[in-house]
Amino acid sequence: MALQENRPIDEIYLTAYLADISTASSTFVACPVRGRIVKAYSTIHAAITGADAVWTLEVNNTAVTGVSVTVANSGSAAGDVDSDTPTSATTSLVNPGDRIEFVSDGASSTTSPCTFTVCIQQF
Repeated sequence: MALQENRPIDEIYLTAYLADISTASSTFVACPVRGRIVKAYSTIHAAITGADAVWTLEVNNTAVTGVSVTVANSGSAAGDVDSDTPTSATTSLVNPGDRIEFVSDGASSTTSPCTFTVCIQQF
């Protein structure tokens, strides 16, 4: 099946795995390029219950403005994808060796692993 839209060749995607989005914790990935974060995604591996889970994104301990994602517990299921787009060019800049951190508030219950993906447009 052909793609409906050509993807820019200057974008790279990095992933990080979190053992349980329902536990207040973080997962990290090192940035290999200079660029700007343009989108961040999460995919849960099991339904969550009790409350919504919220995750944010940081670069070297600085919050990426505009990225605060709510993973809804109501009707959640394995494979649910949620995403957000940074609203500040300043806080979304990355350099080689920067630490990208996905931070879960752990408000939900029921153990659910989560895979995070960040899209970086290279300069």
